[in-house]
Amino acid sequence: MENATFRTVIEPAREVRVCHETDVLVVGGGPAGVAAAVAAARNGARTALVERYGHLGGMATGGMVILIPFLSDGTEQQVLAGLLQEMVDRLDVRHAALYPKKEEWGSSDEQALRYWRRRGTGSYVSNRRVRYSVTVDPEILKCVLNDMVEEAGVKLYLHSWAGSAMADNNAVRGIIFESKSGRQAILSKTTVDCTGDGDMLASAGADFDATIDRNLRTANLALVFRLGNVDADRYVDFRDGEPQKHETVMKALVAMGGFDTYWRTTREDIFWCNNWLRNLDCLNVEDLTSAEVNARKSMLMSVDYLRKNVPGFERCYIVDTASQIGTRGSRRLKGEHILTWDEVSTGVIHEDAVVVSSRLGQTASKEYPLASIPYRSLLPRGVDNLLVAGRCFSADPKASNDYNWIQHCIPMGQAAGTAAALSVKAGIQPRQVDWALLQSRLLSQGAVLPGVRIANRG
Repeated sequence: MENATFRTVIEPAREVRVCHETDVLVVGGGPAGVAAAVAAARNGARTALVERYGHLGGMATGGMVILIPFLSDGTEQQVLAGLLQEMVDRLDVRHAALYPKKEEWGSSDEQALRYWRRRGTGSYVSNRRVRYSVTVDPEILKCVLNDMVEEAGVKLYLHSWAGSAMADNNAVRGIIFESKSGRQAILSKTTVDCTGDGDMLASAGADFDATIDRNLRTANLALVFRLGNVDADRYVDFRDGEPQKHETVMKALVAMGGFDTYWRTTREDIFWCNNWLRNLDCLNVEDLTSAEVNARKSMLMSVDYLRKNVPGFERCYIVDTASQIGTRGSRRLKGEHILTWDEVSTGVIHEDAVVVSSRLGQTASKEYPLASIPYRSLLPRGVDNLLVAGRCFSADPKASNDYNWIQHCIPMGQAAGTAAALSVKAGIQPRQVDWALLQSRLLSQGAVLPGVRIANRG
């Protein structure tokens, strides 16, 4: 109907059944959410996790963003670990992770560089050094995350779409969610918003910024797909042996509306396409719909072109497409601290740092120092019983662009879940959790925080 978008209806009030009560409720089962739930449960809190899809892992599994890069700083030093490293270790048991071994990290050996360049991404090699970056099998990762959540004793709700936070007097009391069981509520002492888009923090009344810089990675959506029966060595020989011709062929594909970025996976014969869908808003359902439909059209056209024009792809076929759209940026919390690009670029290590990382693709140095995400960037202003972790954490657009990747979201989630458990146990607000206690607890659980000097704030 004409102008139908401007009409409204009145939704009648109704009673909603409380199906569960818990200490810590994590909303969103992506990389940050799984880490938050497992950490909270392992630290002694009764924990529940609500996830809208039928699997855990978010972008790392359903979104098929199978590369978790830059876990080292360009030298032999690992900077991101904890639950993230545990996930990699569990994948290793199933031969479902591909990465350089520890003795190769920071190496400039030509043979090692050539080998990892041929694996297909710029994340294994940068600045002529081998980096600790991991390619994962997304289907096995789903199983690994199920195991971690189940073993920790987390109450899990899959196929459950969180609608809104229940908040009164600037305090979150739980959430309302929808599922095949109908509309229900979960009550919680502390809630952790790991929805990526900040759905819970927004509905709870927390301040946020949703402006997007269209020049940044975070402004683009994606619909990843995988191609099977690719002759990897033949393609890489063409890509590296005839770079100008490769560039020309791929530019022609992009000009036709196709996708040009194809990388190896954990299997030699399967490649994945990490594409970019520009000028779309992941908070707009019409844009999301358009992305799904048009990306698949581009996929079919790309496959036809690759078969005819690119060595190694002659007999390729579509294995699958991501079950969820790739989202990179939307709402960002305006928290007790807003991480700025100046802090990232100048290497500020905050006294309450819970994640320390190198600049993307850069070797740690005076020019490109390590920087940190402070605990305060996970805390909303003026809203109690609420924490935030994942790509909606409090940062300016450029800092978010560099520090909202999967490898950052997992340790953020671990910090938020640990802090939530500590606050519940002590009967205090999350903002009152002692930073030194939190940092010490994270270190005891396998996290690494290089450059952090732990001092009790009293």
